[in-house]
Amino acid sequence: MTKISMIGLDLAKSIFQVHAVDASGRPVLRKQLRRAQVLKFFGGLEPCIVGMEACGSAHYWARELAKLGHEVRLMPPAYVKPYIKRNKTDGRDAEGCCEAMQRPTMRFVAVKNEPQQAVQVLHRTRALLVRQRTMAANALRAAFGEFGVVAAQGFKGLRTLIEHLSATDCPLPALAREALLVLSRQWQRLDDDVRILEKRIVDAARADAAARRLMQVPCIGPIIASALTSAVPDARVFRSGRGFAAWLGLTPRQCGTGGKQRSGSISKQGDRHLRSLLITGASARLRYARARGSDPWLTELLARRPYKVVAVALAAKTARIAWALLAKGETYRAPAPAAV
Repeated sequence: MTKISMIGLDLAKSIFQVHAVDASGRPVLRKQLRRAQVLKFFGGLEPCIVGMEACGSAHYWARELAKLGHEVRLMPPAYVKPYIKRNKTDGRDAEGCCEAMQRPTMRFVAVKNEPQQAVQVLHRTRALLVRQRTMAANALRAAFGEFGVVAAQGFKGLRTLIEHLSATDCPLPALAREALLVLSRQWQRLDDDVRILEKRIVDAARADAAARRLMQVPCIGPIIASALTSAVPDARVFRSGRGFAAWLGLTPRQCGTGGKQRSGSISKQGDRHLRSLLITGASARLRYARARGSDPWLTELLARRPYKVVAVALAAKTARIAWALLAKGETYRAPAPAAV
């Protein structure tokens, strides 16, 4: 058989598709593999380049194929799609992967190791439980509101409503009270689980040297630092801090035609969880700076632009600082105070 130079591999749950080409780019093999056959097939090949979409289980297969001596290139699925011809099939998906990874301008995804993926599972589980906790809290507030009982915003107000359920003079009918007691116990369990996961995330961040360096940045705490280091195994895949901020969706949309360039609102592309964490951290920093006036740059920006626009701008600035720390291995140096 002609020597295989590159392979496009379409991942799936059970049936995998292989599209192999030689050094000249001519197809030499098209083959379906069952899940149990994948490692045996690649183990019998000489080391070659394997291209895959960065989808579910891609990082696991990338690590396994790398152990067999192959060079693995992961690509964002959106960048592979233009190379798929006509109707979508597994064979054409594999061919598209093989074609896309040969492009000199293709962008590749760094392969995550198991500890990084484990931390990401912590973050995803926490995010899911936080959403469920919010849903339970909103349901409690809405049910109390139907009977004319309204509490203040935040945890303090919610706990006041929960205390009403256990009081002897509860203003709710017995049937409603019984149902909301179940919902309040569910909220409490979710809250306890979220706090346990947050402690695990904080412990993981404090044990990571890169995360500890990130935590020196004013807008970044343990949860944001942990999320950044687990989602970005190698920051050097981005050419600049602006490229990293653009990947997070924190830069303006660009629309250019006829030599005219227009900037719109932020693109909101990339990792939504990371973007929301950075904006939340920037908002906390902004509230502190607005109350004390400690940062002239933020004070001047707030005088010209709305609060939320400034929060996003600060999040984008924080993302660029984080890229510099991760890509160059440096430590954070706070700017010198302005001369009076």
